[in-house]
Amino acid sequence: MFNRSKKRKAISYTVILFSSLLMLTPLVSAALNSLKSYKEYTAIPVQWIPNPFQWQNYIEVWKMTSMDTYAWNSFIVTVLSVIGALLSCSMVAYAFARLEFPFKNSLFVMVLGTLMIPPVVMIIPQFMIFNQLGLVDTLVPLWILEWLAQPFGVFLMRQAFLAIPKEYDEAAKLDGCNPFQTFVKVYLPMCKPQLATLTIFTFMTKWNEIMAPVIYLSSEDKFTFPIGILSMSGAWFGQEQYLVAAALMSLLPILIVFLFAEKYFVKGASSSGLK
Repeated sequence: MFNRSKKRKAISYTVILFSSLLMLTPLVSAALNSLKSYKEYTAIPVQWIPNPFQWQNYIEVWKMTSMDTYAWNSFIVTVLSVIGALLSCSMVAYAFARLEFPFKNSLFVMVLGTLMIPPVVMIIPQFMIFNQLGLVDTLVPLWILEWLAQPFGVFLMRQAFLAIPKEYDEAAKLDGCNPFQTFVKVYLPMCKPQLATLTIFTFMTKWNEIMAPVIYLSSEDKFTFPIGILSMSGAWFGQEQYLVAAALMSLLPILIVFLFAEKYFVKGASSSGLK
């Protein structure tokens, strides 16, 4: 029995290791391609290892483009989106989870129903609204919607609040807390994993978003990182290794955020039923 258990563990670890290596292969390949010269990049048969490593490719990319502007615009959009998602989704979710008001359950079903609406259906109405408000070719349309409590975030935080025993509400009332103080001092500190999960999802979505910036932005000084890179793809014809280097640079902030929030993210995903 003991040997059988060891064999199962060995097989499981082997499968996990093989799967991890398989998933890392494209990233490693891209990293190596970004450090090649163009001759090595287009060599047939494939030259896997650069000789020598062209570390200056990353410096050249930064010099040849307005990467600092693109990065700053993406940073503004992403940070404002994350703040808006955390504030709006947590407050709406708290109302659905702990407050009593008419048609609460019906309204929550309607909120969940909006998850079934494809985002492309909303593009034209949203564009018309932002155009009437004079916000086209600004960064506002890229982050303002996150301040309106997106349904996924509401669902995630509501599930987290429902998992907290109601005795905490009673204890907070005895201490003289009103509902808002209970929300801030009791519920939010107990839901750090779910807040971290929502932060990572929002950050990844907004940092990598392409469709909305393409629709709303026309001035190059407003471009975010993804469409800034795409706009340079034509100029880098014959220098595609620079395009790979730029793409890898755009992944770095996501990796940093995930590494910092990994512990809370795993807890939040397991407790919310996400896989």
